[in-house]
Amino acid sequence: MIARFTRRRVLESGATGFGLALLPASRAPAASAAVTLTAERRVLEVNGKPANVFGLTQPNGTRGLVTSVAEPFRVHLVNDAGLETLIHWHGLTPPYQQDGVPGVSGPPIPPGGTAEYDFALARPGTYWMHSHQGMQEQVLMTAPLIIHEATPASEREIVVLLHDFSFTSPKEIFARLRSRSSGDKAPMAGMSMTAPPDLNDVAYDAFLANDRTLADPFVVRVTPGERVRLRIINGASASNFHIELGALRATLLAVDGHPANKLTGSSFPLVIAQRIDLLVELPKQTGVWPVFGVVEGLAQRTGIVLATQGARVTRLAAQADRPSAPVNLGFEERLRGASPLAPRRADRVLPVALTGDMAAYIWTLNDKVYGQDTPLTVAKGERVELVMANRTMMSHPMHLHGHVFQVVEIDGRRFPGAMRDTVLVPPKTTVTVAFDADNPGKWAFHCHNLYHLEAGMMTTVRYVGI
Repeated sequence: MIARFTRRRVLESGATGFGLALLPASRAPAASAAVTLTAERRVLEVNGKPANVFGLTQPNGTRGLVTSVAEPFRVHLVNDAGLETLIHWHGLTPPYQQDGVPGVSGPPIPPGGTAEYDFALARPGTYWMHSHQGMQEQVLMTAPLIIHEATPASEREIVVLLHDFSFTSPKEIFARLRSRSSGDKAPMAGMSMTAPPDLNDVAYDAFLANDRTLADPFVVRVTPGERVRLRIINGASASNFHIELGALRATLLAVDGHPANKLTGSSFPLVIAQRIDLLVELPKQTGVWPVFGVVEGLAQRTGIVLATQGARVTRLAAQADRPSAPVNLGFEERLRGASPLAPRRADRVLPVALTGDMAAYIWTLNDKVYGQDTPLTVAKGERVELVMANRTMMSHPMHLHGHVFQVVEIDGRRFPGAMRDTVLVPPKTTVTVAFDADNPGKWAFHCHNLYHLEAGMMTTVRYVGI
């Protein structure tokens, strides 16, 4: 079955158009009932052309899920995508058998099959869900996953899911990246020749915010003086963004679903797979306020538009005035977790070298591709530190499944940083994170650049006795 979601249908699916924010129908209906999510095929219009993509959709057309920390996570997942799939609940801490990684937590779901998920939610926040099967994530097998406090906050919420998009299949993109090792240097679709290869090695046809480009942007009608919480998710496969608010200023509320110190500004970096919650108090006059996601190292951008009733939204350029800067760790060093780990000496320190060969397009951890790797061993109850030393000339957004970690050191500078599940490790940089080994199992640990992951940059964290 192909679900055809035209732009108008998507716009009418909820109060903000993406079918999530301020849409009570998208909540889990009762503690005893499971929410049905269907992995399916759908058609989007991108740059005036139809695009066959995936989706994770509720029966009412809502993409993704909004629930409460007071309710158990009960999901009935139906695979109507026509091929094997398995969904990872990014940022949650389920029992490892329900984590959604083929070959680690369990087998993929066959076409026409179903899977059941039932576990307690540990904390509220902005999370997301995506396929961990093959490279389906690139073809939009993704959706937001928002967990409210037991008593939701009063401000309005707007969920923004960013994507990079190509009409070229991810399999072909990956093959072309690999072909460079055989001496093929000619520009081809899917290979970037517009930015240094240490920033962006895939040239995308478009960048999306809530399934739309700036040619026909996602517009949210707002009230002058309104307080708005932006829950922004970087669901891109290979692109970091700078969130640019222009004339607006925002107060940081959370990163990766975890409260942080309330930094203020109009520009915030957002790495692949990370999330950021920003509180914006709109001006008291009528107006139009774009919220852009500008691609790292490029001028290309996407975004949504906040506009008061009756305000005319003019055409927004898909190119900024100049290329953006590389994402660095200046922002990360300023972050502090509102609920950090209790002070404690590490029981186990695990060095992890981020390694690889850009020319051959082989990416490794400790010089080994996944499948030939040596798992990282921990024991329940330990305080563990991962010391990630990037020996390559590309950044790597490193994600640990099933745990929350704290950023505690960058290049030898110790500090009590943010609580996260994904952190950027720039070229020739060492980043140390700490976590408590409190969720026994086998857990994926990998670079969240999809093509680096496909090229081998993954291992597992395994508890003694599992």
